[in-house]
Amino acid sequence: MLEKLKHRWGIDSNFQILKIFVVFGITGSAAAWISAPLCNFLGINSANLNIIIYWILRVVLITIVYKFILIFVAFLFGEFNFFWNFIKKFLYRLGVKI
Repeated sequence: MLEKLKHRWGIDSNFQILKIFVVFGITGSAAAWISAPLCNFLGINSANLNIIIYWILRVVLITIVYKFILIFVAFLFGEFNFFWNFIKKFLYRLGVKI
C-alpha cells in the first residue's frame, strides 16, 4: 500500500511519507484549534446565528485557514513543493486558476 501511495504522490522514501502525514496531522489540528477564536473575533457564533449557518461558516473558515497553515507547516518540514502542488490541484478543482 505504501508503494502505491509513493508512486501516486511521486515520493521516493518512507521518511517523506512520514513527514507528509505529520504535516497533515499538525495542520488539521492547528486549523481546528485556531478557527474557534477566529470565529469569535469575526462574530461568528452559535448564539447569534442559526446553528446550520454557524457550522457552514465555521467549516468554510477552517478550510481557508487550513490552506495557509498547510503551506507554513510544509515549509518548516521541507515539503513546500509537494504541498504547493497539492493546494494548486485543490484550487483547480474548485475552478480557481493560479
